[in-house]
Amino acid sequence: MAGLKLVMLSALAMVAFAANSLLCRMALVETQIDPASFTLWRILSGAIILSLIVMARKRNPFKAGSLKSGLALMVYAGGFSFAYISMTTGAGALLLFGAVQITMIGWGLYKGERMSKLQWLGFVLAIVGLVLLLLPSASVPEISSAALMVSAGIAWGIYSLLGKGTAMPIEATAGNFIRALPFAILLFILFLPHQETDYTGIAYAIASGAIASGLGYALWYSILPYIAAIKAATLQLSVPVIAVFAGWMFLQEAFTTRIVISSALVLGGVGLVIWVKSTAHQP
Repeated sequence: MAGLKLVMLSALAMVAFAANSLLCRMALVETQIDPASFTLWRILSGAIILSLIVMARKRNPFKAGSLKSGLALMVYAGGFSFAYISMTTGAGALLLFGAVQITMIGWGLYKGERMSKLQWLGFVLAIVGLVLLLLPSASVPEISSAALMVSAGIAWGIYSLLGKGTAMPIEATAGNFIRALPFAILLFILFLPHQETDYTGIAYAIASGAIASGLGYALWYSILPYIAAIKAATLQLSVPVIAVFAGWMFLQEAFTTRIVISSALVLGGVGLVIWVKSTAHQP
């Protein structure tokens, strides 16, 4: 794949990932849709578009994936939606991303991986950045919302670990969305008394599920074989930064000094862990 084309497609995939945060926040701020409905429409539309992509490849979307991954996907999607009720786009993306990476790094440590002093420094910096983001102030999200977003990040980290090394990632993702759908319907039923029908909100949810999630994941997995693992991991560091900028541009969310410092600590810390790991494996 040509270099310029790969760069452009990679940038588009990162924008799609960040768009999930923006679309969810826009739906909850600008429309009357509730988080349970947003989650259902997102999972449903993602399942449909991914299934169509898989069937176009002459494969069966029901055969790949697993129930564990489907449940992890649902915990992520549900926690993500409910957390964004009282959380800015950028803060939510940063908490989510930080929790994902710390979960995956923590699992590696549990399985016996060892980190150098520089990597431990990066890990501690990332933790400090998340703590700084949650220190009391007028702009800090409610603790319940923060806990939900961290839970969503842990669930996505588990989802990523479960799917690590999958031979057919697009097919597996389609199968996981399909398996998450019954859980999304159950969540919808549980919150039925609190639901609001809002067609603009539904449109945002469908855009999040079908385009930002479904097509975004399909695009990412299609270009992943052409990107070294270290570059792929580093690329994803840009997602919270894009989300912060998008929230400021589209929702007039504050671009505070605290979130800038927190972003630098979290993304810089995780980047240090990834970079040192990469250089350690070089001959």
